[in-house]
Amino acid sequence: MTVKWGFLGAGWIANRATAPAVHAANNAQLFGVASRDRARSAKFEPQNVYDSYQQLLDDPQIEVVYISLANHQHLEWVTKSLEAGKHVLCEKPLGVNAIEVQAMIDCAQRCNRLLVEAVWTRWHPRFRRIVELVESGAIGEIKSIESQWGFKSEMTENYRLDPLLGGGALLDIGCYQVNMWVALTRGANDLKINNVDRKIGPTKIDLTTEVKAMINDKISAQLMSSFEKDVPQILKIEGSSGTIATESGEAFSTWREPSSLRVNDHIENFNEVDAFVEMIQQVGEQIANSSGWVMPTRDSLRTAHILDQIIAI
Repeated sequence: MTVKWGFLGAGWIANRATAPAVHAANNAQLFGVASRDRARSAKFEPQNVYDSYQQLLDDPQIEVVYISLANHQHLEWVTKSLEAGKHVLCEKPLGVNAIEVQAMIDCAQRCNRLLVEAVWTRWHPRFRRIVELVESGAIGEIKSIESQWGFKSEMTENYRLDPLLGGGALLDIGCYQVNMWVALTRGANDLKINNVDRKIGPTKIDLTTEVKAMINDKISAQLMSSFEKDVPQILKIEGSSGTIATESGEAFSTWREPSSLRVNDHIENFNEVDAFVEMIQQVGEQIANSSGWVMPTRDSLRTAHILDQIIAI
């Protein structure tokens, strides 16, 4: 079964990664795109270009909507898409806070439609392997999780620079790391924030946020997200009987390239893969016959609660 996709927004990620993934997937069709610029929409090579978001939602042929709008617009257009009878794959962060995320989850349940946050790294085979190794006890009980993701941003006139639009390093790339805490600790349900250091930029967003926390009273966790520090991505998990660490390929954003993982004293290698294609295909399979793996909304909600907790400090 081929699932017909509609895109709301034609931004950089949609253009560079998600639209090509829909074209590459074996169970998807890019049926339509709606954005503020018809010419830009047409570059995605959809079957149809719409003059407005609502016009796309009014087309009964579209089954699932991918939302790549600015963070502060997610709640409005996720809700409208669900109420129009569409399944939804929405860019991360799903909402700018947990209240928004809960409202979207409630709407999806009320409308009996699938809602998935597009944390595409969760579909990467290497990350799936990390979760499998942790859950199997390959390194014993987790003792610590260390991660970082930073780069020097050259963004201008971008919503990520505006706190009122859901901008900042924590919500943009720190959310991947918090989501990883949730995935590896089955929810990070007992979490205490010990320290938060942040640098605020001229537009009042966090250019850098560093967090130290304790999960379930036994796991030391620390993360760093930054728009100003050009540092390598790191993911290292230490357990009572071993260590897992990403090697070749970026820890969180490896894409269309071979990658590797150090597990105790040996290396596991992974072939070149496009995790966006994996995500699109799995969402399609879930819609078609409930056989695909999708990130559960409980992970999105728990991640949002933790981000709220960090922001409040």
